[in-house]
Amino acid sequence: MIKFLPLLLGLAYGYVMLRFSAAQSSKALKAQSQPMRDADLQALVDRLAQALELPAIGVNIYEIAAVNGLAAHDGQIYLTRGFLQRRERGEVSNEELAAVIAHELGHVALGHSRRRMVDFSGQNAVFMMLSTLLNRFLPGIGVLLARGISSVLMARLSRRDEFEADAYASALLVKAGIGIGPQISLFQKLGRLTGSDGSSVPAWVRSHPKTDDRIAAIQARAARWQI
Repeated sequence: MIKFLPLLLGLAYGYVMLRFSAAQSSKALKAQSQPMRDADLQALVDRLAQALELPAIGVNIYEIAAVNGLAAHDGQIYLTRGFLQRRERGEVSNEELAAVIAHELGHVALGHSRRRMVDFSGQNAVFMMLSTLLNRFLPGIGVLLARGISSVLMARLSRRDEFEADAYASALLVKAGIGIGPQISLFQKLGRLTGSDGSSVPAWVRSHPKTDDRIAAIQARAARWQI
């Protein structure tokens, strides 16, 4: 039992820390957000809700200038004010923002937040076991190697979640009559909108897949669905 203690401690620590972080993040989001009041965009959100056979879908506006969409651990969906400002300047369309919302709904529907708690706990367990083992042979350096390995593992799991949420969004957008066109066009603009295409970051440490890979996956689905 004692030899499994680092594993158990790692799992417990990871779970507790992620729950604490999730609670703090949700609190901060709510404090800096307000319900979306945009008739044109709401009309598209209502179509998503109808496709999902839901009475309504609530979207909140997170008052920061960055361009992003978020799904909080409590299931709340957020668009940043920066995204709406880009829409007002004609850089993105309402349909493209609906594609962002559909993607975030995918994270919620597929339980990625709950799964991330398990993944994060596992990452900490892996880190603690590897650091203990590697430090026996590489004192000091072993901890850095263990941290790197566990971070790469977490990045891989995050990329998996992003591909899954993309697939969910594609299906939802098609069902809602919006189509996958806005989803693809938004990805084509993403580097310019965010100020970085992430091309300098090695693929194996990315938390999100390469944009070209995401577009290719959407196009492959469209070919299979014959749309």
